[in-house]
Amino acid sequence: MKPFTRHTGRAIPLDRSDVDTDQIVPAEHLRRIERSGFGPFLFAEWRKDPDFVLNRPEFAGATILVAGPNFGSGSSREHAVWALEDAGFHVVIAPSFADIFRNNCFKVGLLPVELPQESVRALMDAVLDDPGTEITVDLDALRVSATVVHESFEIDPYTRWRLLEGLDDVDLTLRRAAAIDAYERARPARLPSVPRP
Repeated sequence: MKPFTRHTGRAIPLDRSDVDTDQIVPAEHLRRIERSGFGPFLFAEWRKDPDFVLNRPEFAGATILVAGPNFGSGSSREHAVWALEDAGFHVVIAPSFADIFRNNCFKVGLLPVELPQESVRALMDAVLDDPGTEITVDLDALRVSATVVHESFEIDPYTRWRLLEGLDDVDLTLRRAAAIDAYERARPARLPSVPRP
């Protein structure tokens, strides 16, 4: 996982509430066994509408998604986060997130930022008025900045540290590799063991 300190980019306004994970990536696209390659299926059903915001050329290349409340509700599928990440998004800003979706974001380094509804609305309106509007999300300073919004956000200190350091669950385990090896060497030979490669 790459460290996340600060990101500046253009945004896509997804002015919908209660967007669930089946809308983010429909179940029929979950057959892949690897974590990559889900980007083309992001909002697959909605993208059939040529006027859907992700199909609009003025928003091409955007890296921040600004959405309505309760984003990522529904099933706990990690694929929804993988699809957003694979499509080039680094940040999702919304008034609220489903808990499991938010935690899945943290595990892969996609930053979910909760802001008050009025601030999210102001960001959406600014981006709709000028698709070139840039938003800066600073995890170190815990601040979102744009022409119309300068707002602080909260994140628990441990999760913030992991994102700033770029540490996923595997990275955290590998930081203890020497202690794990020492423990395995000290175990009595009579106890069951797992063959090592």
